[in-house]
Amino acid sequence: MCEAVTKDLYAVLGAEPSDSVQQLKHRYQRLALQYHPDRLVGEGSTEAETGVRKFLEVEAAWRILSDTDTRKNYDQQRRAQELKQDWPVDSTVSLEDMTWDQAESVYTYCCRCGGGFNITKEEVMEEEEGTRRKLQGDGEEASVEGEHGVVVCCDTCSLSVHVTRSARSNCL
Repeated sequence: MCEAVTKDLYAVLGAEPSDSVQQLKHRYQRLALQYHPDRLVGEGSTEAETGVRKFLEVEAAWRILSDTDTRKNYDQQRRAQELKQDWPVDSTVSLEDMTWDQAESVYTYCCRCGGGFNITKEEVMEEEEGTRRKLQGDGEEASVEGEHGVVVCCDTCSLSVHVTRSARSNCL
């Protein structure tokens, strides 16, 4: 279901997340008939290939959205992705430029509104671990070079910063 997260399955069916299973089924059937490979026999090879691709896409969307459990799982992943959407980033801040607050156990950086950006060591480590997993190849952990980061929102306004940490940093 990896590709499902990147492609909006509701859009594939021309549907809305609030649509019932019956409404989804009606849209699926209409599109399946329209793009079914048997209907595209007389078409040129490019149109037929495009039609087959569209048919397979519609079929995959229906397979996930027709089942209550897989639809619920997809909706949760979709919602999580929406919440992770890129925030408008005001600037980039290096973790090394942030202040370690021992009492709160967080790195802090002052926002121009007077509020602050806060990130814990655990959040930094989780982001780096996710980056390492993405870079893994052939069962061996790849080295993480360059800068990696996480978007942190201000605790009082809508601004956010991209907090980076060089792979060679000694912070933490």
